[in-house]
Amino acid sequence: MVPFPWVPVESVLGFALVAAAIDIMASNRSGAATLHDASAAILAPVYIGLPLGALVALHGVAGREAVILLVLTIIASDSGQYYAGRLFGKHPLAPRLSPKKTREGAIGGFVLGPLALVVGGRFLLPIAAPASLAGIGVLIVATGIFGDLFESMLKRAANVKDSATFIPGHGGVLDRIDALLFATPVFYYYLRSL
Repeated sequence: MVPFPWVPVESVLGFALVAAAIDIMASNRSGAATLHDASAAILAPVYIGLPLGALVALHGVAGREAVILLVLTIIASDSGQYYAGRLFGKHPLAPRLSPKKTREGAIGGFVLGPLALVVGGRFLLPIAAPASLAGIGVLIVATGIFGDLFESMLKRAANVKDSATFIPGHGGVLDRIDALLFATPVFYYYLRSL
């Protein structure tokens, strides 16, 4: 059951943009400071709020099976990237943002992620055709990699190694969910289109 069925999930983005506009108008500063304030006001609701809202909506639209399938796909992709990168990685993917990520690792993620989605989809999401699951699996992996690099960019901009110390040795909570944050809206809209 969706907590607020009368409020479309898409309205969260609109609310975030309106809140940022009000914040800018209430500010007495101008120029770069206002642009900085607007960016900061928009970042948290869009980067964290919209994807987590989409995750709740995903559960409401397709049930816990869809959420489990998405998480398994992300785990398979991350595992494929890690092990393929460790075994075969020679060419950096984005050396300035994440020096240990390799193109070979990304290929491993692009193989295992969609495979996990297709295999798991047979059991957890039988209404979806395997070919469409493979296609959306590639898109989920791509957005997951982008989310990981985006979170690395945020850490570099803040000049910190880890986003937090809550989970020692894992770079913080954002490092555990960065791919999920970017992939969830993609999977949500895919399921809405079925």
